[in-house]
Amino acid sequence: MNFKELAMASNKLASGHRSCAGCGFPSIVRTVMKATKKQIIVSCATGCLEVTTTIYPYTSWLTPFIHNAFENASATISGVEAAYKALKKKGKLRKDVKFLAIGGDGGTYDIGLQSLSGALERGQNFVYLCYDNEAYMNTGVQRSSATPRGANTTTTPAGKASFGKLEWKKELMQIAIAHGINYAAQASPHNLIDLYNKAEKAFNTKGPSILVVLSPCPLGWKSNTNMSVQIAKLAAETNFWPLYEYENGKYVLNYEPAKRKPIIEFFKTQGRFKHLLKNKKLLEEIQGKVDEKWSKLKKLCEEK
Repeated sequence: MNFKELAMASNKLASGHRSCAGCGFPSIVRTVMKATKKQIIVSCATGCLEVTTTIYPYTSWLTPFIHNAFENASATISGVEAAYKALKKKGKLRKDVKFLAIGGDGGTYDIGLQSLSGALERGQNFVYLCYDNEAYMNTGVQRSSATPRGANTTTTPAGKASFGKLEWKKELMQIAIAHGINYAAQASPHNLIDLYNKAEKAFNTKGPSILVVLSPCPLGWKSNTNMSVQIAKLAAETNFWPLYEYENGKYVLNYEPAKRKPIIEFFKTQGRFKHLLKNKKLLEEIQGKVDEKWSKLKKLCEEK
């Protein structure tokens, strides 16, 4: 797959949706769904993606689509997949179908984690896509457990009493891998070929797979709408968001910066971190955490 082929491939998410300028998830969702030529049935948790693509009486989805509550996208797709297997066993269906559940970080890291965990533990044959914009953007930019330490949100405001969110970002990839699944991958919209390749693997893997993709949000990140791709690239170049995959028990690093940039370069592009730029102590603490996590990931990828 190259960029020309990717661009020419048919879309299962039509234009005309109402996502914000510079939003990361339209290109993410389109790329993931292009990674299989088979029919896809989608369940989507309440969130920015659902709200902007299904404003009644319109829809941007060119594939069967089920809107779920925040907490049950994985449970819904589990039921659909189970019904499909039963109908196929009875000979009432012959078509091969792929199943895709989608949620933002709020509907994945937090509210939908129990539903996701259950589907992973049961071994349901589906792909879960998390577009991670690192806060509850649809309801007013409140913090989620995916929000980075130090980020300014409406529920963790930076000021005299606090420097922003106090807690570290939750490790969703490690939580998913701990369920014993065969495939998990972390990707970014600045490298769509890498995302496509990972989505193709996910769809072709037996049992559950998960894709966790960074999704820049100019509204919540307080960034320029024309900078989303560059910001996503900086996330990888600073090791804030490593590109890697876990396949059949082995970790694979997909990208290593030739010269790692300091985390402050990523923070400079977003107003949500503006207050941290003069906080040398906290910057050093966050940089140390980034370096520590990168070192652990490198060791996992080097294990045979």
